[in-house]
Amino acid sequence: MSKNIVLKAEDLNGYLTEEDQNNIVRMNGYYSEAMESYKSLSAAEGNAVVIKRETDKIIKMYEIMGDFMKEITIKEDAIRVYSFETPQLKHGEVSRLIAKLRDIRTPHDEFVYYVQRAYELLFNLAYDGGESNRKNHLIVKTPVTMPVQNYAVHKIPDVDDAISDSVMCVMLRGALLPSMILSKEIQEYSSTGYVTPFALFRIKRDDSKMKDNMEYILDLDKSYFTPEQLDGKNLIFADPMNATGGSLVTIVKYILSLGVKPKSIRFLNVISALKGTLQIIRSVENITCYTLWMDPVLNDAAYILPGLGDAGDRLNGADNDEYPRNMIQLIADYGSTMANLYRSQVRTIEQTILGQ
Repeated sequence: MSKNIVLKAEDLNGYLTEEDQNNIVRMNGYYSEAMESYKSLSAAEGNAVVIKRETDKIIKMYEIMGDFMKEITIKEDAIRVYSFETPQLKHGEVSRLIAKLRDIRTPHDEFVYYVQRAYELLFNLAYDGGESNRKNHLIVKTPVTMPVQNYAVHKIPDVDDAISDSVMCVMLRGALLPSMILSKEIQEYSSTGYVTPFALFRIKRDDSKMKDNMEYILDLDKSYFTPEQLDGKNLIFADPMNATGGSLVTIVKYILSLGVKPKSIRFLNVISALKGTLQIIRSVENITCYTLWMDPVLNDAAYILPGLGDAGDRLNGADNDEYPRNMIQLIADYGSTMANLYRSQVRTIEQTILGQ
């Protein structure tokens, strides 16, 4: 008989403060106004006057929501939002990246490419790569041999202390590739070429339920980790989308119940909902949430609005419900190019699964 750990939505909501709840209600009101303009815009059918009027309304509402989210999150040391912290020039770059990820017309290969770019930016945010005064030197042998063998020296931020003892905690399925990307970034910035261990958690939410009665189910029989592997370590979770935060909280609460005491916990998302981020930092101590872009609300099915759809399906393709792919099959589906790019990470994941 399988062993499952279940967290319910009411348990998760109980962590929010009264101020959090009031802010969420206010944000829902703003977004409801925007959705009225969505309806008018969808029905405009080439009416230039209506299109201009409703487009202006939407732009104004997004400016209001963006300012309000920044006002809320700037007070929280445990929340770092790339688009709120960076100069306007970089903000434009990230805004365009997120727009490409949201776009229903973006094909799979491009979607993967933009997710890779997103996690490179998130790594810099999480480890303050551009701000560190300490530097490591890379001496690179180049292909140029005339008149002698040439070498180049490059300085990179010294983040060894921050990334040492890191463990990638993978929340299947959409989190697999982002976790591999972050592990590769750590390997590239490490002066020793450190390859993170991987802890693999099989968790899903019950999508037959709605936001208010949602359940998050951790399948221990199909998870691969030991408490000793996690205790005293810097735990890193990477998931493209953070809607409610329920999956992360379920995992963290469970491993803490086993006596695990992490040195730190980082959660890195491309897009995160305001409510989900607040629920995480209220319910988990010693955690910092890093997100490239924050979205304002959730719908009744607990999906992010405006969101980008199911990031796992857009990265990996949809699973057959009767025969879902395991980790090795997912990696195989990435193809030889991706597998070779992340060969050290693939090897470590294989050892984690096959060695237990």
